[in-house]
Amino acid sequence: MKRFNQNSDIQLIHLFQQGNQYALESLLERYKDKIFTSIVFMVKDKYLAEDLFQETFIRIIDTIRGKRYNEEGKFLPWAMRIAHNLCVDHFRRVKRNPTIVTSDSQDIFELINVVEDNAEKKMMRNQSYDRVHMMLQLLPDDQREVIVLRHFGDMSFKEIATVTNCSINTALGRMRYGLINLRKMMAEKQVAI
Repeated sequence: MKRFNQNSDIQLIHLFQQGNQYALESLLERYKDKIFTSIVFMVKDKYLAEDLFQETFIRIIDTIRGKRYNEEGKFLPWAMRIAHNLCVDHFRRVKRNPTIVTSDSQDIFELINVVEDNAEKKMMRNQSYDRVHMMLQLLPDDQREVIVLRHFGDMSFKEIATVTNCSINTALGRMRYGLINLRKMMAEKQVAI
């Protein structure tokens, strides 16, 4: 690997694309400490940082191997951007699914799932869910689509806007009107969740 120390980043990338695995190892060795350190500073958890670091290099390798790398001479900023985006994605997932822990560090949602309701409560809850599902079917298609993508698909409004080919404001509006319509139907049918 020492023979590659004099090569530029772009030369190493081209050598790797031609099949030389040592060129890639040299490139990764050159920047791994900087990238890992930046990930640790962002997530403040060494074990999580190791996972995100591995994911970063998997993405880097896949992109270079697929000959989709086009950041001529700017490998480190490009690699850091990938690492940063993975960290941001991680925090978005955590924000969507927050963990509430008890004093003994157990996830409260796991505890709730362990507690079994009696059969009557379970049956009543299932009937309410069935009614809500039926009411969802009564909504206009565009409103139902946004609600389903947001609550069941766990998508952001930006992702929903992209998938549904509309603006973010339109997606937000559809969600708002869909929820208003659902609340009206729930009030009319006296459905409680």
